[in-house]
Amino acid sequence: MKVVITGGGGFLGSQLALKLLKRGTLTGPGGEAEAIDSITLFDAYFSPEVGSLAAKQGSAIDLTLLNGDMGDRDSVFAAIDRDDISVFHLASMVSGECEQRFDDAMRANLDGGRYLLEALRQREGRPRIVFASSVAAFGGAVMPDCVNDTTKCTPQTTYGMTKVIGELMINDYSRKGFLDGRSARLPTIIIRPGKPNAAASSWASGMFREPLNGQPCYLPVHRDQLHPVLGYHDVIDSFIALHEADPALLSDDRAFGLPSHRVSVAEGLRVMEQVAAEAGILPGLVVDDFNPVVQAIVDTWPTATDGTRALKLGVPKPKPLADIVRDYIADFVTT
Repeated sequence: MKVVITGGGGFLGSQLALKLLKRGTLTGPGGEAEAIDSITLFDAYFSPEVGSLAAKQGSAIDLTLLNGDMGDRDSVFAAIDRDDISVFHLASMVSGECEQRFDDAMRANLDGGRYLLEALRQREGRPRIVFASSVAAFGGAVMPDCVNDTTKCTPQTTYGMTKVIGELMINDYSRKGFLDGRSARLPTIIIRPGKPNAAASSWASGMFREPLNGQPCYLPVHRDQLHPVLGYHDVIDSFIALHEADPALLSDDRAFGLPSHRVSVAEGLRVMEQVAAEAGILPGLVVDDFNPVVQAIVDTWPTATDGTRALKLGVPKPKPLADIVRDYIADFVTT
């Protein structure tokens, strides 16, 4: 079978590809385990680090990097070229970008998602798709601190709105039998390597990443800010668990909130410093650099998630925060 990962040039997409290369199999459209013979990473840009994956030796799986634009129908349809296919749809403009570039957000997040579902609809059988949604689906004056899968979706950002519409399309295309979709509603994923991005939650990785690499971190939110976070190893395992879940166990609502840790900035910094000390790392400075625009966006998001439904489907319980920091150091920090 073939696997397509949209947003495959990003951190989570490339990490998912590595996991699937090691795993070697997934449940195919027929409901039986099938060997993966091809993985296509679809994205507009690939870093040299991701590009090196394509040259990976010792795997029987063909790994292809496909440059494409989610807002271009022909590019999306060209990637969905087999019936024995599964898709992990991670491509998306992020929160800060969506607020600044509304038309681009509509094209990439909404039109692109619809093109992808339409391409899958043309294939024989019911191909599986896992869609990366977000807790930004929630918001508004009546939003509780801890959200679950029955909390009303009233997003207060363009990014969140596009995620809600994506979830609804997944539900309806699945209801009609066009495909077998599942949505993973993600909290903020930490700790992403590399440079900060335009996401309003970028600081949640930056407050660990920059100090652990000996660099200053400029913190745009209050230190008592609470935020739901999940480690990148856990979210990759959650994507796969949702893909593998028996369709008979899924309800008419195929959007599943992932479990997370409710962590304050101050608590996160404290854990970072403790793990840095045990690893012999002298962390960089954390500088308070309040940004009211970022804080205003973050204030619209929930501070905790209830992942009970997802846990029943087999997604992993979140690793302790200290272990998430240790994983990042082991994977990305040269000490």
